[in-house]
Amino acid sequence: MNKQELIAAIAKKANVSKAVAADTLDGFMASVKDSLQAGESVQLTGFGSFQVSDRAARQGRNPRTGATIDIPAKKIAKFKPGKALDLG
Repeated sequence: MNKQELIAAIAKKANVSKAVAADTLDGFMASVKDSLQAGESVQLTGFGSFQVSDRAARQGRNPRTGATIDIPAKKIAKFKPGKALDLG
């Protein structure tokens, strides 16, 4: 499912226009991003949680040349699904 398909599904389930659904989804994504950039986690009971994690600096290889390159440390977003999201 891509973003446009998700917007259409939200619009149908919430009985709103696609424009309202798109604005709502964009607002949700911006709010999650802002919270993560501020170092906060976002917990959605029954769905899961988004957290910021540190990825350590490491060495990698350029696949074209085989040369060793340094990959700097950075912060990444992680999602941990909640128990209610268990599909198995």
